[in-house]
Amino acid sequence: MRTTSLFAAAAAAYAANCALGASVALKLIDTRNVRWVHHALYLTTSTLTAVALSSALWGRPRTTSRRASAALAPAVVPLIVTPYAGTHTGRHPAVALSAAPFFAAGAVTALADRRAPARRAPRADRHRPYATRKD
Repeated sequence: MRTTSLFAAAAAAYAANCALGASVALKLIDTRNVRWVHHALYLTTSTLTAVALSSALWGRPRTTSRRASAALAPAVVPLIVTPYAGTHTGRHPAVALSAAPFFAAGAVTALADRRAPARRAPRADRHRPYATRKD
């Protein structure tokens, strides 16, 4: 399975969570009665990040999945620390935004392979049935 969409989805969920948090901090949106939306976005971001990172073990193409996972891996630390950073100080957004470069790097790395041409099978294997190939 190609894992490009997992890294893009994790980055999109992170961006949506940051946009909601910033709009609440700037008092553009009032979420007093629906705080669960921000928490649900946080859980979605964390889950998608974990699944994208696990693609290093099962994803195809293997090299790209591992490179994208390595680029995204440091984002785990801010995701873990953010809930404990306090919401009424500048620490919460600072810690949350520190993950941005890693989400961007993971998505860009995964998407870069999508644009690369697919590798062809070795010449000797091109005409063999799939069951007898040594892939």
